[in-house]
Amino acid sequence: MNEDPMSTFHPDLKRGRFIPPVSYGRLSSRLVRSVKWRSTDPGPDVTVQEIVVPGPKDAPSVSLRVFQPTGLKAPAPALLWIHGGGLIFGAPEQDDRTNIAFARELGITVAAVRYRLGPDHPAPAAVEDAYAALRGLAERADELHIDIDRIAIGGASAGGGLAAALALLAHDRAEIRPVFQLLLYPMLDDRTTTRTDLGTLKVRVWTPKSNRYGWSSYLGDAVAGPDVSPYSAAARREDLTGLPPAWIGVGTLDLFHDEDVEYARRLSDSGVPCELDVIPGAFHGFDLVFPKAEISREFWRRQARALKAAL
Repeated sequence: MNEDPMSTFHPDLKRGRFIPPVSYGRLSSRLVRSVKWRSTDPGPDVTVQEIVVPGPKDAPSVSLRVFQPTGLKAPAPALLWIHGGGLIFGAPEQDDRTNIAFARELGITVAAVRYRLGPDHPAPAAVEDAYAALRGLAERADELHIDIDRIAIGGASAGGGLAAALALLAHDRAEIRPVFQLLLYPMLDDRTTTRTDLGTLKVRVWTPKSNRYGWSSYLGDAVAGPDVSPYSAAARREDLTGLPPAWIGVGTLDLFHDEDVEYARRLSDSGVPCELDVIPGAFHGFDLVFPKAEISREFWRRQARALKAAL
């Protein structure tokens, strides 16, 4: 009766209590990576194609899974999307459903990048792949009917962290200027791996042990040390001025709740418009686990509204 409402499961997500607190390590993450994601049929009103763009210097080409409204002829906004997976697994296909919906409902191009994963490809491989994807979209803007002045970047979990890091990289290189960053429960701060004060009893999907493995796979021995680049862990950036406006969504039962709320505060304090959407009783990746739950549907609608307003 006296339980803190911020530590209880959302009514739509009560079944999350039965998700076992499984953690990922070297063998289990490789097993997950070996499973091929099934693509989703976009239907007749959205087309999908795989394109390849030049990769970072001395690195392989980068492929993008591109969704567009069928018959798109005039320049339209675009979203560069970066999938989650703790920096150790995942693929663009896992977000087909929502990416198709963005293309269909907003009339935009959505390009989901297929980036290199740790530990085989440590930092800065993933964010450099994301930058190559952004540059490739800009270079093929005419062909893809993209309005180069209205490109947003976004991602979920590790992809959200990479999108935040990409915003820093794009700002500093000053070649392409994303106009918005859409960050779903982003993985922003490797220093969370050293915290002992987190109440993680009700954390689901992404555990402290998984988080340590994910960050150490990407950063190696540098994890939580003094020399981590903000291009690898965006929360390390001291000066956030001049970044594109942001939307950050996270649940109260998410391991990343505190770091996400803090990053939103720091963006706002730096003069960057940032909308923070905290979902009481939502755990990490709840919208992927229970996509038909009303709170998951509403979570997507809030993202769509933020994107529409920004683009």
